[in-house]
Amino acid sequence: MTLHIGDIAPDFQTETQHGPISFHKWAGDSWVFFFSHPADFTPVCTTEMGRTAQLAGDFAARNVKPLGLSTDTADEHRKWIEDVNDTQHTDLQFPILADADLSIARLYDMIHPQQSETAAVRSVFIIDPDKKIRLTMTYPMSVGRNFAEILRVIDALQTSDKFRIATPADWEVGKDVIIPPSIKDDEAATLFPQGWTTLRPYLRTTNVA
Repeated sequence: MTLHIGDIAPDFQTETQHGPISFHKWAGDSWVFFFSHPADFTPVCTTEMGRTAQLAGDFAARNVKPLGLSTDTADEHRKWIEDVNDTQHTDLQFPILADADLSIARLYDMIHPQQSETAAVRSVFIIDPDKKIRLTMTYPMSVGRNFAEILRVIDALQTSDKFRIATPADWEVGKDVIIPPSIKDDEAATLFPQGWTTLRPYLRTTNVA
């Protein structure tokens, strides 16, 4: 199944190290950082799980719930989390989905046969409170994710939703944003009373910080 930006993230039920989960009900009115990793007790995955746990406060401040997945069992997750906490000096609390039958990995197109027939690649889905997929990223098994970028794109999406803006290359919180061409000057005057800079008729920048 191929999922696109704007699609409703498919619902599912499965086990986690904390017990059963029903995805849409669990997500509630929060954003979700849903990410897969190839296998428990592997080095890159251990650092990624640890980093997600270390950033628990940063995710919570953005109303984001992390949700992991691998094609292992809940029992294996429980054992592995002890290693994650010990080696990464953290306390992992977010749920990790058990997917030994690959049903969720296949539902979300996380199995790439040129990488592995049984292990998930490093997929990322950012899902909004309406359960819509807002961003996807896929990393090969050998490359760990950049969590500063994951937080940055969440900030960009949430800022875009709040102010009806777009964000330029390398945007970070506090920097100027772009007024989309679909918003004409008369409407922009109401939305952005602080004013804007016109670099080209199609390129207007403002600051909403």
